[in-house]
Amino acid sequence: MKLRIWVLLCLIYVEAEGLGVNWGTMATHKLPPAVVVQLLKDNGIQKVKLFDADESTMKALAGSGIEVMVAIPNDQLAAMGDYDRAKQWVKRNVTRYNFDGGVNVKYVAVGNEPFLKSYNNSFLNVTFPALENIQNALGEAGVGDSIKATVPLNADVYESPQNNPVPSAGRFRSDISGQLTKIVQFLHQNNAPFTVNIYPFLSLYGNDNFPVDYAFFDGVSSPIVDNEIQYTNVFDANFDTLVSALKAAGFGDTTILVGEVGWPTEGDKNANTNSAYRFYNGLLPRLAANKGTPLRPGYIEVYLFGLIDEDAKSIAPGNFERHWGIFRYDGQPKYAIDLSGQGQSKYPVPAQNVKYLSTKWCAFNPSAKDLTKLADNINYACTFGDCTALGYGSSCNGLDPNGNASYAFNMYFQVQNQDELSCDFQGLATVTTQNISQANCNFTIQIARLSSSPPPPTLALAGLVLLSAVVFVFVD
Repeated sequence: MKLRIWVLLCLIYVEAEGLGVNWGTMATHKLPPAVVVQLLKDNGIQKVKLFDADESTMKALAGSGIEVMVAIPNDQLAAMGDYDRAKQWVKRNVTRYNFDGGVNVKYVAVGNEPFLKSYNNSFLNVTFPALENIQNALGEAGVGDSIKATVPLNADVYESPQNNPVPSAGRFRSDISGQLTKIVQFLHQNNAPFTVNIYPFLSLYGNDNFPVDYAFFDGVSSPIVDNEIQYTNVFDANFDTLVSALKAAGFGDTTILVGEVGWPTEGDKNANTNSAYRFYNGLLPRLAANKGTPLRPGYIEVYLFGLIDEDAKSIAPGNFERHWGIFRYDGQPKYAIDLSGQGQSKYPVPAQNVKYLSTKWCAFNPSAKDLTKLADNINYACTFGDCTALGYGSSCNGLDPNGNASYAFNMYFQVQNQDELSCDFQGLATVTTQNISQANCNFTIQIARLSSSPPPPTLALAGLVLLSAVVFVFVD
């Protein structure tokens, strides 16, 4: 057996020291920010990474003591190249909350994986100026020593050559090495971390040749040997490839922060609660013990991806994209997970005081006569509602045709806040107060939307978020 590195691109958040979570909000019905903050506090989660600096989120975090990474979306990077705009952003989204009882901002994420190959260099020349201006603006505002700007990058920014595919041979991608080296040098000068997103799940996704055990932390029969170091999991190998790339660039002591790492529970044969439990049951004790990796032993700051499922994310990379959460859409835990890393099999504390819509569902009408338009109506429902649980390997994959129709119709009905006009589908559907869930397939009742919330987004046009990873693949 020999090791090769492949790069997969796909669309795409405690008590243990350093453990945080990613709080994404691409959902048709969001939990109120105050409920989410209480969920974080009830579970001892002291760090959270955001993808924006939404005012309602920041106000809910005020006074919580939770460390926060706020973010500047990629489409604002060019604007941050103007120093005055950068200063305005810092004033509006950081120093505005810098008071006793305010928000404990620790990092500013400048963009999100801006160097992905799929972006065709769209952000190549605007990322560093934005990073430089934001950090300088933080300094001018008097908070630069305590709040650091960083750039969350995907693991595809580094790689090993095919003729020597081991972690110690890691180097930055040749097409971006110039810009990336400037960024690393600036981070190093400002004592800011290099932020990387690592996804062992993607090693398995769509690759039946990958040895499954290598994606987890409970041992493999054939470890990868690199300079007498045995690598038994892809997380360590991926992380140490970055360590080697930083060293080769002349900044080997740069702090590394893992901005995203996790395991989805739907949307693929390898995305399920058992695999997620196995992954976290291996990862979390390692983090709590400050084990680190062979080339970087000790403490690593890590943010799990993610906190809550997001039913409005793009599924262009795969149906799993909406199911990364430790918690379901309504803040209810999916499986036992000990966030303290002490190996106790216990369920996290669920979200409290969640308000749901009425106890009713939209089901296929068994009395329907004309079924010629059934397929078109199901497709329509799944365009605007989340039908990813119907896919191969998912919890609702075993439904019969009528069950598939009911599931699709109900998801659309719930997205539309149970408007009875949305449960007709040309006479093919009807509203029922009987729970039509089947076995392990849950037919959702959505949470009530805040009165001030915008209308549900069109899922087919949801914002595109891409991520990729260095994926280690065994081949004969």
